[in-house]
Amino acid sequence: MIILFGAAGSGKSLQGQKLAEKYGWRWMSVGQLLRDCKDPELEKTMLKGELVSDEFVVNMMHREMMASLEKRQFCILDGYPRDEWQAQWLADKGDIQHIDGAIILRVPHDELWRRLEARGRADDVKESIEKRWALFEATIDNMITILRKGGLKIAEVDGLGEIDTITERIETVLKEWQVLPEEKNNG
Repeated sequence: MIILFGAAGSGKSLQGQKLAEKYGWRWMSVGQLLRDCKDPELEKTMLKGELVSDEFVVNMMHREMMASLEKRQFCILDGYPRDEWQAQWLADKGDIQHIDGAIILRVPHDELWRRLEARGRADDVKESIEKRWALFEATIDNMITILRKGGLKIAEVDGLGEIDTITERIETVLKEWQVLPEEKNNG
């Protein structure tokens, strides 16, 4: 399992889905799992730019991670953990031992805005995005510290450029970590 971190609009979901499709992995997005719940209360919370409770998210993700491990299915965690509490929960509960590393996609804010305006998703309203960016910026360094203390490898990847170029940068890190399947490394 790997974690993809990045601010809203960084391309972490796009990259996660692309890698999952290429390698037969499972893309496990907190946002998508929450949207798939079709719970009107959860939808209202997300549309207001508010966050679903940490307890709900960690329990949902723990169940999903354990189900994938039972199937021996490699996962890309997208948007999880989202804050220090969730990162500490991962470390304290032992789920961190199943994760190979975390990659942070770094993208300047002007490019993030451009990308978000282009995708036009319902929960991409300005106030909601600004709250999500503020949370990401306020928590990423502390999350990384917690995850590093838990033994996780961390890498930063430049999220600017062509989609395939960014994928190749991520794959370079995954090769260094010996995460990629051998038969895919040469092709």
